Amino acid sequence: MTNRLSTTFAKPHPALVCFITAGDGDTAANLDALVAGGADVIELGMPFTDPMADGPAIQNANIRSLGAGTTTATIFALASAFRARHPDVPLVLMGYANPMVRRGPEWFAQACAAAGIDGVICVDIPPEEDDALGPHLRARGIAPIRLATPTTDAARLPAVLDGSAGFLYYVSVAGITGKQQADIASIETNVTRIKQSTDLPVAVGFGVRTPEQAAGIAKVADGVVVGSALIDLVAEHGANAAPHIEVLTRSLADAVHSARGSA
Repeated sequence: MTNRLSTTFAKPHPALVCFITAGDGDTAANLDALVAGGADVIELGMPFTDPMADGPAIQNANIRSLGAGTTTATIFALASAFRARHPDVPLVLMGYANPMVRRGPEWFAQACAAAGIDGVICVDIPPEEDDALGPHLRARGIAPIRLATPTTDAARLPAVLDGSAGFLYYVSVAGITGKQQADIASIETNVTRIKQSTDLPVAVGFGVRTPEQAAGIAKVADGVVVGSALIDLVAEHGANAAPHIEVLTRSLADAVHSARGSA
């Protein structure tokens, strides 16, 4: 299962995971810019009307995307075209339950498999409701990627890990995406604690905006997730964001990939 994800996290450096919203700006060009800039894993956001875990930047990206007429079919077409252009780069869908299960989990899992999706992060399906989507993804070889937070204690963590695959996404703050960031000591403590209970790679996100922040996290985690900083470039530059995305991605990738060597 999830060969592209496994291969990526087996590399001798931490992974840079980059998020953009499907249908916001020139998505195909933005995806290509992430790859050109050195992103190791790409998360493609499925726009939704009530993105409860996301801050203003990604909320606004969802509004722009939906306003442009983005549909689930649009997203899978973008994913399929990306897979044809980039056969080896892991692609993960991230979003909310409603667009994923409204036509049935079997349909969604099959569509993911056909489009070359490697993993799915569904923010609002808790582990206790795994049967709403998880078995159907696993049956197609697609990783259900779970979220852990600073409030995921020792009693809760086994449920989060059970059935997880690909990597574990550690949300470094108890809040929404955006500018707030936990201190590195807190991140290191929690990543170390989680890794004592799983062999899954742990990628850390929420509030990571600069190469310096990314490098600090990369010294203690298996991956670093950046989203809002890239979305801000789409908000600023619209359909012409790709070159700016590539520049920022390259600076983040250089910082993440070299972090442990400079420790």
